[in-house]
Amino acid sequence: MVDAVQFILAGMLVGFCVGITGVGGGSLMTPILISLFKIEPHIAIGTDLIYASISKLCGSAVHAKKLNIVWSIVIWLSIGSIPASFATHWVLEHYLSQSAQYKALLTMVLGFMLTITGLSIVFRSQIEKFFKRFRDQQSPSDELSFTGKRRIYIIIMGAVLGIFVTLSSVGAGAFGVMALILLFPNLPMIRIIGSDVAHAVLLTFVAGMAHMSSGNVDFHLLGWLLIGSIPAIIFGTLISSKLPEKMIRKILGITLFLLGINFIVHPSKEKPKAKAETAMLIQPANSTQQHV
Repeated sequence: MVDAVQFILAGMLVGFCVGITGVGGGSLMTPILISLFKIEPHIAIGTDLIYASISKLCGSAVHAKKLNIVWSIVIWLSIGSIPASFATHWVLEHYLSQSAQYKALLTMVLGFMLTITGLSIVFRSQIEKFFKRFRDQQSPSDELSFTGKRRIYIIIMGAVLGIFVTLSSVGAGAFGVMALILLFPNLPMIRIIGSDVAHAVLLTFVAGMAHMSSGNVDFHLLGWLLIGSIPAIIFGTLISSKLPEKMIRKILGITLFLLGINFIVHPSKEKPKAKAETAMLIQPANSTQQHV
């Protein structure tokens, strides 16, 4: 019961931060599960992917109701991301899951994604100013034109997202938004965010289901996290205008950056066999030699 309360509190913390800042839950939840609760990396990532798809669903529904989603963008991103997600999971399952470096690979990729995400949060205003240089370079009539080259770019970007989100559960939000700003510089920001959220729901669900097929989803943990986070997301959203959002964003960004560096420098490793197990393996060998 103590663990349940702790998981609910963790869900409340993440949900509150998401409601205030809009920062993706995966960026916060996965490192908390691994660092604080010592959940195995593959279980934390698989569980968080399903958690993210459910928690983002409400936001996606709101964007859909307000017509903020460009479904053609979602479809072309999905053409790249969904196959890439399945392929990445297949490689993990058949070639890396039994490797001694499996956990180290997952945590190092997670660390890389957290580091980049943290930097993007801290320097968000500078990044937005940089992207504004690309605006007004195309006519408004071209803002949603899907030329052959642009479709290829969208599919490639979707594939990159599919790979990294499946490996780390992080990146569907921050990287997707930046890519769409570059590809559609005159598209209103609210429609870019809406399209990215809709794609993130689909990608995290597919990647989460793939992980679930390998037994990487803890449903009890998932339930407690959702119980804590969903009300907190609503509450955080309602009071977000009364809190110093910029300061909270910077604190979160620095925290994610430091967590990312820690995961890169100190990746998870296979636990060494217990001394008792080693003794049991040595003892039969010794007894066999004595009989001989």
